[in-house]
Amino acid sequence: MSPDITILGIESSCDDTAAAIIQNGKLLANVVAGQSIHKEYGGVVPELASRAHQKNIVPVVNSALKKAGISKQQLSAIAFTRGPGLIGSLLVGTSFAKGLSLALAIPLIEVNHMQAHVLAHFISDEAGAKHPSFPFLCLTVSGGHTQIILVKDYLGMKVLGETTDDAAGEAFDKAAKIIGLPYPGGPLIDKLAQTGNPESFKFPHPNLPALNFSFSGLKTSFLYFINEKQKHNPDFILNNTNDLAASFQKTVVDILMAKLKQASGQTGIIQIALAGGVAANTGLRAALKNQALLANWNIYIPAFEYCTDNAAMIAMTGYYKFQKAEFCDQNITALAGYAL
Repeated sequence: MSPDITILGIESSCDDTAAAIIQNGKLLANVVAGQSIHKEYGGVVPELASRAHQKNIVPVVNSALKKAGISKQQLSAIAFTRGPGLIGSLLVGTSFAKGLSLALAIPLIEVNHMQAHVLAHFISDEAGAKHPSFPFLCLTVSGGHTQIILVKDYLGMKVLGETTDDAAGEAFDKAAKIIGLPYPGGPLIDKLAQTGNPESFKFPHPNLPALNFSFSGLKTSFLYFINEKQKHNPDFILNNTNDLAASFQKTVVDILMAKLKQASGQTGIIQIALAGGVAANTGLRAALKNQALLANWNIYIPAFEYCTDNAAMIAMTGYYKFQKAEFCDQNITALAGYAL
C-alpha cells in the first residue's frame, strides 16, 4: 500500500492568513484568520496586513494540524502561495513555508494563487462530490483579478482573456465606497441589490477586443453619474441606494456574462466554472444558472468558503503538483505579479 500524501497549504496573498491540510486528495482541515483592522481605512493597508500575517501564521498552522489530527512529521510537503498578491504578505507565507520545509526536510511546492482558485473546484471533504471535467472554462473573478481561463487539465491552463485595468471585485468595492458603504463593499452591494430594481439606471459597457475586460470606465461613469445627480438632489443616494446597487451589479454581471458566452461560443466548450471571491455574488450566480438553462451549459460553482481566499485551494494544487514532483528549492522568492 502506497504511503499517504499529506500536504500543508499556506495562503497569505492579501489579508487572510490561512492553512489547510489535504491527505490523498481529501480535505481534513481549513483554517482562515481574517484582519478586521482594514475596515478603519476603507481598504487593505499592505504594511498592516503583513504584520498581522506574522502574528497569525503560527497559530493558524497549528490549528490546522490539530483539526486534521496530523503531526508535522506526517507531512509529505508544504505548498504555499508564491503570488500574485501583496509582496509583504506573500513574504510572510513564503518565508514560513521555506523554514518549515527545511526544518522537516520535506519538499516545498510553490503555487500560483490564480491557478489555485481554479483548482478549488476539486476540493472535497466528502465522497461523490461533483467536479468539472476537462476541458472547461473558468471565469475567475476577485478583487484583484478578472480572467477567463481555458483549463485543459489540473496543471495545464491558458488565459483567454483578462482585465486590462481594474478587476470586477475592485469595481464593486469602489462603487460601494462612492455611495458611502463601508469596506469591504462588494458583499454589501450584493445584499442591497437583492431588494433593488436593476433596470433603474443604465451604465455604459466597455467595448474591448477579444475576451478582455475593463472596469475603470464603468467606475468613473458611476462616480460622475452620482455627482451630477447630487447637484440637484443631495439625498439622491439615500433615496436610491438599493436601486443603485442593483443597477451597478447588473452592469458588471452583464459585462462578465457577455465575454463568457463569447468564450464558450469560440471554443465550443459548455463546461463552465466560476472561481474567486466574486463567485459568491448572488447576481452572478443567478445569471450563470439562467444562461446554463438557455445554452445547455454544465456549470460548477464552489462552496462559499472556497470562493474567497483560502488555503484548501493551495493544498489542493500542491497535491497535484506533488504527484508530478513539481518541487522548488530554497532560493524561491515571492512574486507580487505572477502570471498564470
